[in-house]
Amino acid sequence: MSVHAQSGAPTPVISLVPARMDRLPWTKFHWSVVIGLGVSWILDGLEIQLVSAGGFATEFKMTATEVGFTATIYLIGQICGALVFGRMTDTLGRKRLFILTLAIYLAGSGLAGLSVDSWMLWIFRFIAGMGIGGEYTAINSAIDELIPSRYRGRVDIAVNGTYWGGAALGAVATIATQNLFSDNWAWRIGFFIGPVLGLIIIYLRRHIPESPRWLLTHGRAEEAESTVDGIEAGIRADGVQLPPVPQEKAMAVVDHPPVPFRQLVHVFIVQYPKRTILGLTMMVTQSFLYNAIFFSQGSVLKGFYGISEANVGYFFFPFAIGNLAGPLVLGHFFDTIGRRKMIFSTYLIAGLVLVLSAILFQADLLTATTQTILWCVSFFFASAGASSAYLTVSEIFPLEVRGQAISYFFCVAQGAGALAPVIYGALMGDFSSRGPLTVGFLIGAGIMIIGGIVALAIGINAEGQSLEDVADPLSKVDLPSQA
Repeated sequence: MSVHAQSGAPTPVISLVPARMDRLPWTKFHWSVVIGLGVSWILDGLEIQLVSAGGFATEFKMTATEVGFTATIYLIGQICGALVFGRMTDTLGRKRLFILTLAIYLAGSGLAGLSVDSWMLWIFRFIAGMGIGGEYTAINSAIDELIPSRYRGRVDIAVNGTYWGGAALGAVATIATQNLFSDNWAWRIGFFIGPVLGLIIIYLRRHIPESPRWLLTHGRAEEAESTVDGIEAGIRADGVQLPPVPQEKAMAVVDHPPVPFRQLVHVFIVQYPKRTILGLTMMVTQSFLYNAIFFSQGSVLKGFYGISEANVGYFFFPFAIGNLAGPLVLGHFFDTIGRRKMIFSTYLIAGLVLVLSAILFQADLLTATTQTILWCVSFFFASAGASSAYLTVSEIFPLEVRGQAISYFFCVAQGAGALAPVIYGALMGDFSSRGPLTVGFLIGAGIMIIGGIVALAIGINAEGQSLEDVADPLSKVDLPSQA
């Protein structure tokens, strides 16, 4: 909420920076932002697939529990990275963090490929996870603040959905390395793929500016204006005419100190309680469903349909492509039809298709192929909905706490999602009965549908709105009265 500047208070800066950024047309500058920053989710999907292949298990003589811990330690690293770097991205800036976190990931993943034992592998998997966890906070913040408001929804959703492009790439890379190299080298070379891609991207990121919005609210108004001047100059150099920005769209801000934890709690619990419920519900429901199906998919195909370990990957690839296609195809409608309607629709349809698949699964009317087709249809919609959860959390809270909001909600979602593989593994048992897993599928579908209903009831119609209109920056003050 805006406050009046009092006598003796810092002199407010009146700026058109947010309005200037939102009135920009789509240009090659925005493509550079999407390409340079959006790779994070591709790398995450790639990492998960490489570890699921588990080629290191034979070399290090790891038990099934130790192989599982290799994935778990990566997720723990993500949570720690999100918590540590979430606050840093709000206090030190988006650019410093999206360079630092990518460098940490590069080091962790690359060194993991040089591991000589399981302990060394786990240490570097944790480090790589910290880098990716930090990426989630810094990148979502930067993308939302650099992309014009009328494109923000589709871009954020598409970028988050590229996780599945990484997963598909990881599946292909795993098959290729296993066929071209010995077992002892295949998994090591797989771990080098991400760092090679990352080195290219870190070069591109050097040319992406700091968020002018972040600069403006952290006492660096002149630098913010200069940054926008540079962006506009590059666009005009390409022959694009930019309309003037009306003065009534100006915003007054003062330099805001780092937000203490007590004020952060006040923002979440007192100032925006409904938005906190909305964010938590969306993040937790999609995370639980995704982890439930994603981590049990292979076991279901092997245990109930008799698919061999070697052929499971052929069923995963179309599943990954379906998940990738959903955000790319549906993202546009989150900006046109609107956030609340599309979130509700994607969560609802995903849940209903999963209900249908559960009923047919219980009746033993599916094959491995038709089961995978139904999963693909369900998660075509669920993937867009899951991506919109990250979009929602990143745009409905004030700029000064955006990174921390993403980090805390991400951690809660990861914690809830981590329960799903354990629960669904227990429901599968020895594969002698379909009943318990059917109930699990119905519960997962119901949880997803509840998330959609909550979004419809208390969601925010943020489509086309400036971030500053969705949630006032904490540094915002009332414009001085004109004499």
